[in-house]
Amino acid sequence: MEAQTKQRTTSKRNADQSSKANRPAPQKEQYSVPQIQMLEIGLVSPDPTQPRKTLDEQSLNHLAQSIAEHGVLQPITVRKSDDGYIIIMGERRFRASKLAGLSTIPAMIREYTGSEILEVQIIENLQRKDVEPTEEAEAIQFLLDRYEPVEIAKRLGRSENFIRQRIKLAGLIEGFKAFVRNGEMTLSLGVAVALFEPGEQQMLLESLEGKFQEHRIKRMIESRTFDLTKASFDVTDKTLLPKAGACVACPFNAANQGNLFGEGKMVCTRTSCFENKKTKTFLQLLKRVKKEGLKLVPNINKYWVDEERNQWVMAQMEKEGLEVHLTNEFEILKEPVEPTMKSIKEEHRHYEYTEEELAEFLDEALESFTEEKEAWDKAVENGFEKGILLETDTYLTQSIFVKVREETNNGSSGAKSLEERKMAECSPEEQIIKIHARELRKKQIENNHQFKEVVDMIRETDYINRNKPLTTDEMVAISISLFENNIGYYSQREHFEGFIGEDSKLSREELVARFKQNFKKEAFYKLIRFLLTRQVHLGESNHTNDMTNQSFYVAMLSFYKDKISAIEETYVESRQKREARIKERVVALEQQAKAIED
Repeated sequence: MEAQTKQRTTSKRNADQSSKANRPAPQKEQYSVPQIQMLEIGLVSPDPTQPRKTLDEQSLNHLAQSIAEHGVLQPITVRKSDDGYIIIMGERRFRASKLAGLSTIPAMIREYTGSEILEVQIIENLQRKDVEPTEEAEAIQFLLDRYEPVEIAKRLGRSENFIRQRIKLAGLIEGFKAFVRNGEMTLSLGVAVALFEPGEQQMLLESLEGKFQEHRIKRMIESRTFDLTKASFDVTDKTLLPKAGACVACPFNAANQGNLFGEGKMVCTRTSCFENKKTKTFLQLLKRVKKEGLKLVPNINKYWVDEERNQWVMAQMEKEGLEVHLTNEFEILKEPVEPTMKSIKEEHRHYEYTEEELAEFLDEALESFTEEKEAWDKAVENGFEKGILLETDTYLTQSIFVKVREETNNGSSGAKSLEERKMAECSPEEQIIKIHARELRKKQIENNHQFKEVVDMIRETDYINRNKPLTTDEMVAISISLFENNIGYYSQREHFEGFIGEDSKLSREELVARFKQNFKKEAFYKLIRFLLTRQVHLGESNHTNDMTNQSFYVAMLSFYKDKISAIEETYVESRQKREARIKERVVALEQQAKAIED
């Protein structure tokens, strides 16, 4: 295998230098077996360009003890230099031999070209078990210039997925590599960070202010990754951004990088590319809407007009010559989806309802569906026209029917221009609208001050010292607070889908009231247990040196004692075998020490 790989390497090099003829002599030398010679250890020196940067001191001392007792069992490989020999393979054996006090060392003298020396050294280092992961990643990245990942995997006896993970890890900037080297950052988290471009990694690193914060890094990763199954564009489209190509084949798609976010889960990790594709799709949509004469309705109500992203969307629509209308100006019909018992159970899965109660919910939902379907089918007859509802954050679209509300059909040029006009420039009807809008804003500001004053007052009382069980209202408040502030986007979707419920027709007060009405303590318990499993400390912390971990370990024993015991037994068995070997070694060393004294 080694000879075949070198043949492939030579072939690649000759292909780059087409003017050179094939040279059979070096091929023949690769198959020759050099003789083992005993070299004076003082004539041998390490290669200063050796890619391996770290050697475990404890492991080196153990090897030195073995060499002192049994000698060097495998010769090192060297090449001649002007003043002696330079090590190609076997620096660890060489250093251990010096520690053992040997004056000579067995060696094979071979001739290599400069590029061959580095390649052989890298492969020899990678075949060891104690290579530091970031060094291993950099070495594999070097081999990538010569071989495909599948070839590297075969040569090193590793899986292709392992090689691809290490290739990604090589893209980690130095600051994060330090976290990996000192054991603070896990390899999986390091690989997740490495999926981002160096500039984005640097911004992440600077925001940490020199301290490793696992939860913060994970949250930042979540905010910079995008679920491609929910993209507003076709992920198979190669022409949307020709240089980037299709998302399904992109190296920044986690599904093509070792399934980092789950088997086959397509998650984009290149923010700039995703945003560019999203924006280009939106601009194409504007042209299509104009060409087909459709009504485009951005999902913006009058209270959110001033948000930056909404302002940009409206500006692009006006630039394209499209009228800007807000959702509160229209009656909007969305195509209804027929409910099923499965969808009803999914909607209420956090609550314990009987089959009879669920059947009642289904009947109510079917009645509503029938009414909505009839309205949808007769939309054109009732004065509606076809339109497209646009989500301004994701640019996802939905086919709808729209009709201008009668109360706003007064000849005004739209909500945006109305807000820009002065009161004297408005009609009496428009002045009424502006007066109401100003009053709503004043109420919002008053509510802000009122809430802050209430919170400040509560904090000054002895509320936290109350020795009574939590009320339902308190558990509702805690549940919503934990869900909103402590559970990431993907965890919400995976474990708590529909937990609070989403209904654009309901206000926040109505959503909270509905959540309270349907509240079950089991939902509260699930939140607490989920957070309990996520708040443990990993890395250098464990169940013997950390109070959080110790309390978690004890708590889990009451639920999974047999499974935990099975895991413990495997470690106990391994530990006992290791301690037995150590005991034998210590006894042997004590005997040696005693013999030396005698």
